[in-house]
Amino acid sequence: MDLNTVLAQLETADEEETEKFLRQYIRENSHTFSFDPEEESLRSKLCQSVLSVLGRRVKPSCQKTCLETLRILSRDKRVLAPVATREGMLILGGLARLNAGEEGDDNQNISQEDTQSEEEERVVVVEALKCLCNVVYNSPAAQQVSVDVQLVHGLCATLRTARTWHHEVGLFTLRLLFLVSALRPDVRGVLRREWHAVRLLTEVLEHTLDVSWVGPYEAARPDPQALPMPAEDNERAMEALKALFNLTLSDTGGEEDDHHFRLIAAILRHSLMLKTETEEKTEEAHSHAINLLNNLPVSCLDVLIDVPVQGGLEIYGGKNMDAVQMLIDFMAKRMDKQGSNYKEGLTPVLSLLTEGSRHHREIRRYIKAQVLPPLKDVKIRPEIGTTTRNKLVRLMTHVDMGVKQTAAEFLFVLCKESVDNLLKYTGYGNAAGLLVARGLLAGGRGETQYSEDEDSDTEEYKSAKPFINPITGHVEEPMPNPIEEMTEEQKEYEAQKLVNMFDKLSRQNVIRPMGVRPDGTLAPLEETLCDPPEDSGSDSD
Repeated sequence: MDLNTVLAQLETADEEETEKFLRQYIRENSHTFSFDPEEESLRSKLCQSVLSVLGRRVKPSCQKTCLETLRILSRDKRVLAPVATREGMLILGGLARLNAGEEGDDNQNISQEDTQSEEEERVVVVEALKCLCNVVYNSPAAQQVSVDVQLVHGLCATLRTARTWHHEVGLFTLRLLFLVSALRPDVRGVLRREWHAVRLLTEVLEHTLDVSWVGPYEAARPDPQALPMPAEDNERAMEALKALFNLTLSDTGGEEDDHHFRLIAAILRHSLMLKTETEEKTEEAHSHAINLLNNLPVSCLDVLIDVPVQGGLEIYGGKNMDAVQMLIDFMAKRMDKQGSNYKEGLTPVLSLLTEGSRHHREIRRYIKAQVLPPLKDVKIRPEIGTTTRNKLVRLMTHVDMGVKQTAAEFLFVLCKESVDNLLKYTGYGNAAGLLVARGLLAGGRGETQYSEDEDSDTEEYKSAKPFINPITGHVEEPMPNPIEEMTEEQKEYEAQKLVNMFDKLSRQNVIRPMGVRPDGTLAPLEETLCDPPEDSGSDSD
């Protein structure tokens, strides 16, 4: 249908005719996501016309049709000026029952008929929330107006009714809160301090995941025979996790204390133990839980392993390693995904395992036993093979700097930040980037203090150790000596030729010869030759 025709008919149409014309527009454009730029002004006028209808007293079916039309139009960020106003956002907020701003109550009461059924009202609320999600996502102006009319206040008020809301109402309420908190970082502090959003979202998550407490920070173990978590519950839980992630992304001065963060950690541990209807959705839910765990104080991570009622492993001080094993399994899946984005998909779980290992001895010991078991076969380069260690060592030379650094730091922490131990598992070549960044090319340890316990080397490793190439980290097959049959004159000629090549590259600034200072940092070669040697009385292990 031609937009000029639609606009002309809407000017004189009554409620039923308006609904009829808009339904035809919806049928023709329900799957349209790319719009004609030449009709931009017409679509903007249609937005204004639809808002005018929604601002009048019309029946729920007409409201629904208008909102569906507006949802289609809101896919185009260039025509949202009429909606991204105080009046427009108040109308949508009122229809979504968010009580936005002081004028929201009047808009909310408009078009509420005594005969309106609960089902009709729910459909209107859901459509209004969908429109708000699109508008807020696509319009910075609407984001500002949503702050001005205190839309977040209405959202947080709705969170208090989470136990009774319908799935779609809950889903799009949580999604809208996620969008506002993602797109407006300045609102996060207000949400935490004034509207207690972290506490409310935690309660939503606790209810949605059906958490049953058996201890201060211990949820009951999920029944292995129970059905998978329903898809609708999982959808709402993931939206709540995403919103919580935004609100805990930085210290914005909320009301939360150590107790509350530990409560969140316990709920997240429970979520890691749950399965959904598909493997893909389970992995997605676990990914959001891992992202949120990264935002919590690292001191709270002991909640993942301290579950007295369920019990644990004696070898790890009675700690329960089920959640840690889930994280290791998740890491392994992400490393095996072909063509995946390692930076987004893998680095969060690596960072979580790194910090957990750095600050919690039992977690480090358990992960090291899984990832870096005692070496036996050292005839193969550490980056070649299918073990978790092999895959992580390969990532130490990944093209993405973030991935490379995160994988190297993880292995370094598992080795208790000992350069000698790290080189044993990775070889100097793979570890060089980390050692340069840390200023540890000369060996030594990182700054973190670790316990004295350590695994002992296997007999196979001890016997092969003298023959291991420290650069490659494995025992190499004997290679023929290329200069063995050369005369002294030939050797001197080749040596001088090599010196000349290096000198030429250096003068042309293609390469820059570097050396290692006594403190383990890199510097231009001429500087390191001038540095006096330092005596160090410390022992390196």
